[in-house]
Amino acid sequence: MTYPSGKLTQNGLFYNAAVKYKSGETEPELVKVYEKIRFGIWVYNVLFKLIDALQEKTVDRKVFKFRLEITEDVKATNHGEKELEFNRLIPTSVKLEVWKRDKGKCVKFGSKKNLHFDHIIPYSKGGTSLIAENIQLLYAKHYIAKKDKIE
Repeated sequence: MTYPSGKLTQNGLFYNAAVKYKSGETEPELVKVYEKIRFGIWVYNVLFKLIDALQEKTVDRKVFKFRLEITEDVKATNHGEKELEFNRLIPTSVKLEVWKRDKGKCVKFGSKKNLHFDHIIPYSKGGTSLIAENIQLLYAKHYIAKKDKIE
């Protein structure tokens, strides 16, 4: 929970945030969750709310367990409808297939840095996250410029 200096560890900070939320003192802490898809390759998945925490004692140490709840942050679509952000999550198996197919590079100019998984047919226009054929790797600059266009 704390370092020898008494300062809270990251687990201690999370634990305290969950306790404060449960007691009604604060809103839940927002936590970005990343997924490791292979050695050295981490991708951002979605934002969660930290709503509970506990410590369990194993044979030789205490283990923190945190309960997260997916956020209901909504994003307006072109038609004024609202969609839940987490519905566009790309499964790990699809990410791995795309990474292998695109050789870990931007499909436009071959950059290997700051890559994003992009929907070729945008999710907002009916594109799916479930098949590799609709996902590609793009350098951040190209990903941002593309927005919800079909190219």
